[in-house]
Formats: sequence, C-alpha cells, structure tokens
Amino acid sequence: MTVAADFSKISAALGTSFNDIDSAKRACASFREVYAELRRAVGEIIVGQETIVEQALIALFADGHILLEGVPGLGKTLLVSTLGRVLSLPYARIQFTPDIMPADITGTSIVIDDEKTGKRTFEFRPGPIFHQLVLADEINRATPKSQAALLEAMQERSVTTAGQTHPLVRPFFVMATQNPVEQEGTYPLPEAQLDRFLFKIVVPYTDRQELNTILERTTRNREVDLQPVLDGASIMHAQRLARRIVVAPQVQDYIIRLVLSTHPTGPLISEELKTFIRVGVSPRGAQSLISAAKVKALIDGRYAIAIRDVHEIARAALRHRIVRTFEAEAENVTPDDIIEKLIRHVPREAD
Repeated sequence: MTVAADFSKISAALGTSFNDIDSAKRACASFREVYAELRRAVGEIIVGQETIVEQALIALFADGHILLEGVPGLGKTLLVSTLGRVLSLPYARIQFTPDIMPADITGTSIVIDDEKTGKRTFEFRPGPIFHQLVLADEINRATPKSQAALLEAMQERSVTTAGQTHPLVRPFFVMATQNPVEQEGTYPLPEAQLDRFLFKIVVPYTDRQELNTILERTTRNREVDLQPVLDGASIMHAQRLARRIVVAPQVQDYIIRLVLSTHPTGPLISEELKTFIRVGVSPRGAQSLISAAKVKALIDGRYAIAIRDVHEIARAALRHRIVRTFEAEAENVTPDDIIEKLIRHVPREAD
C-alpha cells in the first residue's frame, strides 16, 4: 500500500464514526498502518534512534510539542526536517540567536500607504510561527523575551500582536532543540516554558552499528526521495481517534497518585523523594501522561491504556517538570533517577 497516494482515503479511514466495535477496529487498524508507514519513511533517513522517533510521533498524535536535547551532530535537526518531508504540512525553521526579537517569530504590523486616498493603514505580516510544523533550533540561545513569544502559540494555538489575536492553523507542532553542553551565552528555559512541552526527549549517542550505517548512507552516492505520508486533516483525525482510547478508573488513579507523589509538601511523597524534589509535577504533567499513553496503547493495538504505557513514556513526559533540590544536584541524582524511584515507590493498586 502506498499511503501517500490518497490523503482523502486516509482521512476517511481515520475519521470513521464508531457505530460498533468493528468500525472502531477498522479505524485503529488504519492508524497503525499509517503509523508503520511513517516509521518506515523516517527510517529511510534517520538511522536507529527507534525510541526517539516513536516518542516524536507519539507527541504529534497526542497534539503536543517536543524538546529535543543532545550534543551537536546526533541528528536532532535532521529528525525534525525529515518529519517535515513526510508530513504534508507548511514547515518553517527558526534559528534562535541572542539577537532574535519576538517580532521575528510572531510577525509584525507594517504601515501601508494608500496612494489613492492618502490614508495609512496597518497590515499584519505573519512570522514563521504561523507555519504548522515549526523547528525552534537551539531555543536556549534566545533571550527570555524571545523565548516567551512561543508561550501563547504553544499553549493557546494563537498569536496576539497589537491587541489583535490571530489563530494558528491546526495541527500545530513545535519541535525545539537545545544543546546541554555549551552553556556560555545561553538562557535556560523557565519552568513555565518547559511545562508547555509534552515531552523532553534526550537524544543519545549512536552505537557502533548505527554509526557504520550512517557513514555508509552519508558518504556515498545515495539519494532518498521521500513522499508525504500524512496531511493535516489526517493528523487531526488520528488525534481525535487517540483521544477516544479508554482510561480505566484505576489507571487514571495511578497517574494521579504518581503525580501527587512528586509534590514535596503533599501527603503521598516518600521521605527519599522529598530530599530530591524541590518542585513537583503540575496537572499539565498528568494530562501529558494520559494523552501520550493513549497514543502508545493505540500503536500497540490496544483500546485502553495500561500502566506499562505510563511507565514507558513517564521519563519523557516528566523529566522536564521536576525541579531538583540542591542535595539531588550535589549527589548527581538526575530527573530520570528520580522518576525511576517514583515508579518503584507508587503502588499499582491504591491502598
């Protein structure tokens, strides 16, 4: 099957109304077929990094944004640009620098002179944020004022300038990158900004076999002609389909207890975690866990999320939402270490 051949058929399959269990199964099977084609297409360019690619696609179908963190040369920007090629969405790259201004991101109003009437009017010229797929490259190199220009767009899917609010076309997907090594001349993202990202994805080094494949693909005469696999309407149908995945009361309660166990002054946190956590996970973190776990269950062919889905996406969904204490930093206890302890501490069944 060539999935990119007819977007209307994909949209119709993913947007099927659930009148019975058979129609639900057909819609979910169509989603998994499209997802497999997306993975295959991305794999034509990206070598290895299966978990990273899966988490990026989960965020896309969960209608969230991602922050990719890793040292230079690991393929962060390449992953984003590859998604731009396989998704039929308007794509823009914003290179963040210390001198970038908010208007360079959101757009600005310019004065228009009408030669006939002699009147002057203001006309809004949209910035790159008005594309549906936006790469915010090296986001931590911009000043907080410019970083904040993304806040409203990421959360409200709109941009307000000169007192006027301009809605963004959906689906709208921001993928930001940052380098954790070079800190000179950078501005760490504040907690309010980090909380807008569904996932923070840490990009690891490649292994020996993956590096060998990368060299073979990039140092020889090899060209890949990628075709779009999904358009905007199909993505939105897939997002609505994912939202219909069932969350059992006991699983939702587990997620609630998991989040409340990160609150330093709450009754559920353990004494060990209280030593390591200064600020815990917000309600948006619980929303992210459920939204992402629904997509994970759908990918695996299930119609209800399981606790194992929560465990598999917990690090990406929570690592940027936990603020460590001085003791944790001094003892080199990472956010991922804290999440591991959190998962061990919180029982699957409520007392």
